[in-house]
Amino acid sequence: MAGSPKELEPLFTPLKLGGGAVELRNRIVMSALTRDRSVPTNVPNRVNLEYYQQRAAGGAGLIVTEGTLITQQGTEWQHAPGIWNEEQVAAWKKITEAVHAQGGKIFCQLWHLGRVNHPDAPEQKAAGIPVYAPSAIAARGGKFRFLPGAPGYQQPTEVPESYISVIIDQYRKAAVNAKEAGFDGVELHGANGYLVQQFLDSTSNQRSAPYGGSPEARSKFGLDILKILVEVWGAGKVAVKLNPCGGYNDMGMPLDETLKTYGHFITEADKLGLAYICLVRYAAKLDATFDGKKRATEHDVVASYGPLLKNTPLILNADVSPAEAATLITSTDSTKKIAGGVFGWLFISNPDLVKRLEQGVPLNFDVNVQHLYGGQAHGGEGDAEKWIDAQREGYSDYPFATDVKL
Repeated sequence: MAGSPKELEPLFTPLKLGGGAVELRNRIVMSALTRDRSVPTNVPNRVNLEYYQQRAAGGAGLIVTEGTLITQQGTEWQHAPGIWNEEQVAAWKKITEAVHAQGGKIFCQLWHLGRVNHPDAPEQKAAGIPVYAPSAIAARGGKFRFLPGAPGYQQPTEVPESYISVIIDQYRKAAVNAKEAGFDGVELHGANGYLVQQFLDSTSNQRSAPYGGSPEARSKFGLDILKILVEVWGAGKVAVKLNPCGGYNDMGMPLDETLKTYGHFITEADKLGLAYICLVRYAAKLDATFDGKKRATEHDVVASYGPLLKNTPLILNADVSPAEAATLITSTDSTKKIAGGVFGWLFISNPDLVKRLEQGVPLNFDVNVQHLYGGQAHGGEGDAEKWIDAQREGYSDYPFATDVKL
């Protein structure tokens, strides 16, 4: 049960981010969701526009885009959008205008895959550079189904120190592009085993200083990026997503090291006065098993890191129910307090999620999982327009409730 409208009232109150830099109509945040519908390759299309417009019309307080690539990369999930060229900027601008027309706000999630690229993926080959990571250590797992034999993750190339500044500048350029595209802010993707988390985690980062060796040094890469984003946007329009528990994409350190590393990163990030910090809590679906052992370091992320935040709202992600989020928003205990709830799965099958919650209308839990990643499910042969139209299945074809007042 989602909870009655009365029980959920705390979710429906406005929220000011970054000292008022961004004002949200409610505290219901749509999570970044990897959907891979930007066919033919990397440029948002009219079906992406329809998808985001629907969820803004349905009342989302803040929409965070799916992971948006800052540079050409060989993703495990093909047809993710990018934000590194003018064509992508123009396409995103149509989406941001549509979201704003519905009274919503939208942040662009800036994404670099690091070691979970594949050197033989068409986009990676077209980029003409190696798969870079903090250290030459392959992540376990992965499955590139579109490559012969469906190979897993490969050993990456350790990024030269001289090239780290190039990657940081790619984040800067992506932030500039996101501003030109009309976004309300940017969220740095520092979770789920991608590049920023690879630098934070000692199992994937075994380089020496200045970007490895200690919690402070392993935090430097992500913090340097945040400072660059703040230069472009101002602190109140920059956010970061973190997953201290790890698990996904072969992440996870011993608990003591995890607490020290994320404690330092979050303390320093908080000093910047960001729009928010999104913490992903432990979720079994984000964990992985290797050699019979769970990969994640399970702990309570709100209790562990919430009290460290003095200047920055905390929003919580991963299997959070609306009723639970409402309770945590009203908590007076800093170990249980959040500013907003982040919802992913519920937004897939309920484009009008917020309106349903406000009006006590039952939620739709019928998710078309088979075509969740429609960019792969529908080849690409034949007429390009038909291929784009096919992306609606399991994506933008979920119905609005007939008894919801928009």
